[in-house]
Order: sequence, then structure tokens, then C-alpha cells
Amino acid sequence: MRGGTGFAYPHAMSTEQAATTPSTPSALNRDTFVARFASVFEHSPWIAEAAWDQGIGPEQDNPDGLHAALCAVLAKADRSAKIALVRAHPDLAGKLAIEGGLTQESRAEQASAGLDRCSPDEFARFQALNAAYTERFGFPFVIAVRGLTRAQILAAFEQRVANDPEAELATALVQIERIALLRIQDLFAPG
Repeated sequence: MRGGTGFAYPHAMSTEQAATTPSTPSALNRDTFVARFASVFEHSPWIAEAAWDQGIGPEQDNPDGLHAALCAVLAKADRSAKIALVRAHPDLAGKLAIEGGLTQESRAEQASAGLDRCSPDEFARFQALNAAYTERFGFPFVIAVRGLTRAQILAAFEQRVANDPEAELATALVQIERIALLRIQDLFAPG
């Protein structure tokens, strides 16, 4: 049986095959699917697990289809699970980045925006905003940094710290879905 869909997939792939064929999620067994897509949502493999359990078919064998299936799991999650997902994200240009404790994906994303090359003034501003934001909302600031400059990220940070808590949670979740889509696109990219 495959993901609760009611039919068998005799062609389920091994982990080794999946590493060379990321474009066919529907052909993966549960363990391989979760291993391949668990990192799409930061430290939250439960999303990939639940998506597989609900059924992954050929319509999820492309970035948009897979993203939709994973985001549907997130949409059905309760508020505490959503907050835990937001809290699983690191501060931008924060302690984990300095200590080398970011996931490979977060490290690459932050580096793409130059967050690993902050001036002392920018770094101090990020630290102050991280502290103020976390104190106000109880979770870290999350933004899909790919394609943004440090100045754009700081401007968004300064604007969003004034949001009301419910609006900011919704904004953080939209940003997390954007990050997930970018990560899925990377997994599907050739080479």
C-alpha cells in the first residue's frame, strides 16, 4: 500500500535510486521520501511524513505539486505545530550562524543574501532586531532571503516587528512556504 491511496506501487525505489531520481517522489518508499524531503521545512520532518501518509501520487512528481501537498499538511496543522515550525528556524545572522550550527540549507540561503558578510553595524542591527522580534512574538523572524539584499531584509525586519502577533504568524508561515518552494525547486533541479 502506498501512502493511504489504496493502491500498490511495485516500483518503489531504493534510497540509492532516489538520490539519482529526485523528480519522482511518487515512486519513493516512505523512508526514502522522508529522507529526501524532510529538510524542505526546517527541522520538521513531520510535514513530509504526513504528506506521504496522505498519499503521494504522480501529481506530486513536480515542484508545484509536491509543494502543494506539503503545504496542505501545514495548513491542517494546529496552531501549536505551526508555531513550533516557525521556532525551528534560526535567527538571521544570529548565534547559530556564527557558531556554524545552521542546516546546510539555511547556511546557503543566508550566504546567498550576504548575511555571512555583515558589517559590524549591520550585524549589531540584526542582533537588536532578532532580540526585539523574538521578545514581541515568541518566535524568530523568518523571511525567504534568496534574492534579497541585506538592506531589503533589514527593512522588512524593521517593518514587520511592528505587526500584530496574528498577522506576523501568518506572514512568517507564508515566508516558510516560499522557502519550502525554493528548496523543492533546488531538489528537482538537474545536477
